[in-house]
Amino acid sequence: MKLEKIITDSLDQIGDDHFSTSSENPIRADAFEMPDEEKINVIKNHVKAILETLGMDLTDDSLKGTPLRVAKMYVNEVFGGLHPDKKPKASTFDNSYKYGEMLVEKNITLYSTCEHHLLPIIGKAHIAYVSNGTVVGLSKMNRIVEYYASRPQVQERLTLQIVKELQKVLGTKNVACVVDAKHLCVNSRGIKDVASSTVTSEFGGIFRLEDKKREFLDYIQLDTKF
Repeated sequence: MKLEKIITDSLDQIGDDHFSTSSENPIRADAFEMPDEEKINVIKNHVKAILETLGMDLTDDSLKGTPLRVAKMYVNEVFGGLHPDKKPKASTFDNSYKYGEMLVEKNITLYSTCEHHLLPIIGKAHIAYVSNGTVVGLSKMNRIVEYYASRPQVQERLTLQIVKELQKVLGTKNVACVVDAKHLCVNSRGIKDVASSTVTSEFGGIFRLEDKKREFLDYIQLDTKF
């Protein structure tokens, strides 16, 4: 077997096995030296080359703007969470009303991109924390999810990053997160299993206690209708 085929087969297997190498995204040290406008122009040319290689006619009115649209989408939207300048400012406040039970925000809509095949991950994140004297605005929890999801990701890493960021913001280990998502790299290619979803979780601090973990999981099962 040729070395090239051995390497290719190995890399394919890593992708299919949902393998992750770190709890941090593998970003080069020089990742943000190039301005966004220059990145858009470079990516546009690469997308154009891909489409032309596939045999597409980019003089067609429907296709001629696609390379630029994709490049802008990558840099400004679906991979915008790579840039540290876009990290949301999560303002905190004193827990002046002395609320001492867990706060749960469930069914946070999540859109991300599988880093192995660059196909969408679509699902819900459920987050809880118990305050140690500090609270954070509800919308900031959504923004933290959106920020870390807007990267080439694996779901395990995303779940860990959400918890670690909220622990840092709130100054407590008492944070938990469950993510339930569909991966189009499984649903639309390969095995093409449209019914399956992937569930990941991370429980910090008090949520490692079985009763608190159970309470959180019971909350996210509630049928909320408005």
